[in-house]
Amino acid sequence: MTDTLSSGPRRRFWGWGHAADELSVSEQQSVKATLAGLGASAAGVSAPQEADVSLRPSRGAPPATLQAILSGSHYDRLTHSYGKSFADLLRMWQRKVPNPPDWVAFPKDEQGVVDVLDWASRANIAVIPFGGGTSVCGGVEPAVGESYAATVSLDLQHLNRVLEIDPISRAARIQAGAFGPDLEAQLKPHGLTMRHYPQSFQFSTLGGWIATRAGGHYATLATHIDDMVQSTRTVTPAGILQTRRLPASGAGPAPDRLIIGSEGTCGVITEAWMRLQTRPRFRAAASITFSSMVKAVACVRALAQSGLHPTNCRLLDADEVANFRIGDCRSPTLMLGFESADHVVRHSMLRALEIVAEHGGVYDETAGGGDDGSATGARSGAAGEWRDTFIRMPYLRDPMLGRGAILDTFETAVTWDKFDAFYAGVKDGIHSAIRRATGSPGMVSCRFTHVYADGAAPYFTFAALGSAKADLDQSLHAWCEIKRAANELVISLGGTSTHHHAVGRDHRSGYERESAPLFLSALAASKSVLDPQGVMNPGVLIDPIGRKVGLSGVLVS
Repeated sequence: MTDTLSSGPRRRFWGWGHAADELSVSEQQSVKATLAGLGASAAGVSAPQEADVSLRPSRGAPPATLQAILSGSHYDRLTHSYGKSFADLLRMWQRKVPNPPDWVAFPKDEQGVVDVLDWASRANIAVIPFGGGTSVCGGVEPAVGESYAATVSLDLQHLNRVLEIDPISRAARIQAGAFGPDLEAQLKPHGLTMRHYPQSFQFSTLGGWIATRAGGHYATLATHIDDMVQSTRTVTPAGILQTRRLPASGAGPAPDRLIIGSEGTCGVITEAWMRLQTRPRFRAAASITFSSMVKAVACVRALAQSGLHPTNCRLLDADEVANFRIGDCRSPTLMLGFESADHVVRHSMLRALEIVAEHGGVYDETAGGGDDGSATGARSGAAGEWRDTFIRMPYLRDPMLGRGAILDTFETAVTWDKFDAFYAGVKDGIHSAIRRATGSPGMVSCRFTHVYADGAAPYFTFAALGSAKADLDQSLHAWCEIKRAANELVISLGGTSTHHHAVGRDHRSGYERESAPLFLSALAASKSVLDPQGVMNPGVLIDPIGRKVGLSGVLVS
């Protein structure tokens, strides 16, 4: 139980992506420009090596029957100690890992999952389900308090196959450990796709998407993984919970709704039937600029309420385009797109552009695409610049950590009637929080990730210099202060604690404020039936009944 059991390319434990990944020359220049703009010093802390980080000895004595799937190796424990939030990675750069998992389980099949949960329930061992480990809210950190004998991170990377395809109903039964690219590669020969592309697509799994109610490709309609789930199969400590495969049902409270978004607190999702799409053939895309954010927001609201249902409708405010050097670097910019596997979409785009013109939007007169099936419009100009920045942003963040910089995001959703006050209040509030924490105003920008007829999902990015001397303790303290302010602002101004990043530990205080106490009690009672010993991801969402894990994690450390 000492050899590394992880398969595939070696992953970075201190940053995003594979260990062999490197920044391009232009990306290195972008990092330098951002650091210079923040006033970061030339010197900094170097990225850690595996040997730099000491881990406490593994606790507990696993049974012989599990030794083939349990790893106590330094690398496996290290790579399963944190997710990929700013605070997670900064603590890695500090070489501080106080709560590593004692063991990492790599079951080969569903029976292996059952065996691990049986052992954990008998031996009082906390189990943290682990998909791709891309959590940005403290969802996979084994910070479970002192009442457990040990912790196990349960990695489903071997449960990675598309098991069955129903082309008539356009659905597939897929194992939960399938990573985004592998899942799509298995569907492609059948002409089918899920088209669920979160920013973490390359390194996240189907089970992780379902467990965290992840947001994806579509800006309207099927915005969350929820909309694509037909049924789920979950191993709980109390037994297997299998839901029926149906297009829809009105038969009482839906059991899938208990599993979707449960974040590993009820059990381990092992497979799901997922609704699929025929691969799109027709596309149209345009980039539109506005003279003010007020006009841009009014336009997006009109588009969201028009019934056109654009595939892409992502609005970047003036600070976002300036900070990330998109388009003219000064005008609020809307990325608008339509796609279909069945019919040309140019007419939908032309009507959308009429709405845009009514709200003062400016666009290239050739916008709208040619319905030729290419993605050229979405991958050129301002739209292409933003797409590339969006995908590569986590890589650009990592080298800034050791120079004392803070670069992070948070997201929410709010109804249109509250949006203007919400947008101004959050931006002003975060600027104030950055000043209190660092002494400088920093940078705060916003974009829409998804839009609805009744509201929008604004996604905020903030950057600041946490420590001019690259003191990482100081940077972490500053981040904690800003993050607490963000959690308070989104709730107090009428938003949700999270639209698609999940709750984890970092957003739990907000989740408790927006949820009725009676509902939280009902949720805890449901958990106690599925997880009688309270071993499943304790501290995330809620405490198990009878245990006081509390608001564990970096924000209360």
